[in-house]
Amino acid sequence: MRDYLYTVHQLPSRLIEAAVDQIATLPGIGRRTALRLALSLLRRDPERVHLLAESLIAMRDGVKPCSVCHNLTEEDVCSICLTDSRNKNLICVVEDIRDLLAIENIGNYRGSFHVLGGVISPMDGIGPSDLFISTLIDRISTLDGEAEIIFALPATMEGDTTAFYLFKKLAEFTGVKITSLARGVAVGEALQHADEATLSRSLDNRTIYQA
Repeated sequence: MRDYLYTVHQLPSRLIEAAVDQIATLPGIGRRTALRLALSLLRRDPERVHLLAESLIAMRDGVKPCSVCHNLTEEDVCSICLTDSRNKNLICVVEDIRDLLAIENIGNYRGSFHVLGGVISPMDGIGPSDLFISTLIDRISTLDGEAEIIFALPATMEGDTTAFYLFKKLAEFTGVKITSLARGVAVGEALQHADEATLSRSLDNRTIYQA
């Protein structure tokens, strides 16, 4: 049977076509799936569709990076950074918000976080200046007493490159212990894809970082 889903000029409305074009810009969404989602929205109650659109706009306009750790928040400082019971001298450095959530879901980590916003990847044109590294250095420079920085970065070449760069930048600080997750996380695996048990063991059995 002829597959009309791929043929743009066969769409019955320019409004549907515009919606499909926008939905298809989302990661992992092709035009076939975009059209299916658009048609599903048309079948929904108008009020529910409006609520969806309004919630997306509110999220985009109201969510911003935490001024301390770059977690996502509606306020200037996120709830994790504001929690007094969190150990401010224990900072877990992660690639992005998905990794932060993966560690939070373990339920037994009581330190703080720092979201880099990516990893160093020359092939993708991402250098140290494109990441939130300077704010990490600033945070560490204001810490009192002994501190520990955990590298919870992906077990990939880019993750290792980023960890090595950070290690060199943090070498100037005395009284700062630098550790990394134990290699219970498989080489090449994204942190957020690891199961909770493996991630928990990797965090509990973290080792002194070796450059």
